[in-house]
Amino acid sequence: MRETFELLRYERRARVFFLALAQSALGTGAGYVALLLIAYGRFDSAWEVALVLIADLIPAMLLGPLFGAIADRWSRKWCMVLGDVLRVVGFAGVALVGGFVPTLLFALVAGVGTAAFTPAALASLTSVVDDERRVPATSSLYGVVADLGFTVGPALAGVLLVYIGAETIMIVNAATFALSAALLIPVGFGRSPERSLVERPSLGFDVREGMSQSFRVRPLRIMLLASGAGLFCAGLFNVSEVFFVKDHLGGSDAELGWLLACFGGGFIAGSLRGSTGGTVPTLKRRYLWGLLSVGLALVATGLATSLAVGAVTFAFAGYANGLLLVYERLLIQATVSDALVGRVFGVKDALTAWAFGAAFLLGGLSLEDLGVSDLILIAGAIALVAFAATALLLRGEWSDDDAAVRSWGGEGALDGRADVAGADGGLREHGTDVIRN
Repeated sequence: MRETFELLRYERRARVFFLALAQSALGTGAGYVALLLIAYGRFDSAWEVALVLIADLIPAMLLGPLFGAIADRWSRKWCMVLGDVLRVVGFAGVALVGGFVPTLLFALVAGVGTAAFTPAALASLTSVVDDERRVPATSSLYGVVADLGFTVGPALAGVLLVYIGAETIMIVNAATFALSAALLIPVGFGRSPERSLVERPSLGFDVREGMSQSFRVRPLRIMLLASGAGLFCAGLFNVSEVFFVKDHLGGSDAELGWLLACFGGGFIAGSLRGSTGGTVPTLKRRYLWGLLSVGLALVATGLATSLAVGAVTFAFAGYANGLLLVYERLLIQATVSDALVGRVFGVKDALTAWAFGAAFLLGGLSLEDLGVSDLILIAGAIALVAFAATALLLRGEWSDDDAAVRSWGGEGALDGRADVAGADGGLREHGTDVIRN
């Protein structure tokens, strides 16, 4: 917590950045509720409703690596501003234009905006501070703000719906992205990475190189796939949570809200845990603890038989998710060169979207054949297997025996652009970029 307060106190660019992010995150949370109501009110087919709701994921699934390459090639700040503008158009269009096809198309435009914004924002986190020791706090606060939006935003929508309709809330959501763009434009951050004298031949080359590098370097590949597995399990939990609380535990709508608030509080606590940073081996150990905790929390939730126990396990599940995501971001920032980090975050965003999309589809189908607690237990078992495999495969990687590792927020931090020897003793150099492992 102290590191987060110091970040906001001493780093002006970070204050503006997170103010823009926080108010748009609240709009996103409220807008999700509005989108649900708009889709259910306009369409009779469950598939039409589902397509509109997953439209936010489809662009990241298909275009995540492309937007990551764009963030590494041009100004990351302007990528974020463009993403905000696209979301203004998309969400305003959803509110103002009826019919399935126009609604779906505008939802896709908003999804493209989110897909453009996310890798650029994550790649920009190191540039919103002057003191490199505060980088872990930026990653930590990013997770806190995002989850706060999805925790507080729906509650805000519930209050607003007493006075205004869902379409008006969607217009308000669009306005938050317009304000975000206006706040970010005058701030100096997120410049395009420095280039070598050898120019990259094409954007397509950048996309291919980003995907190749993300999966070519062994520890990075293992971590990205492990996180995808963990988020797939978290997605199964998301699909199940309403049925679990209301049908399995016999909770009311209000009690569902309380348990979801416990999850959100746990997520914030887990994200804040990453504000202290650490050496790369320390970040790896904490990342593995986050993945293990996801599995343990899901198993504990699947075994819960009362609302009181459920509140504890939901909070633990949120904490585990926060840990997993914040330390994944910190490991990427600490081991990937600035010239490539946007593309790695783009690949990560695509994997996340595919993981959640698969979980939403398979989870919905599986609930018809499995009990809700059984599905959550299966998700927990998958996460535990993913942890065991990841811990085994990462032995010796990003370890204290490496020739050099980066320290975030600690003594003796290395230059962020230094080349670092890999586990095989050689430098990972391809084209103009370097991955440090």
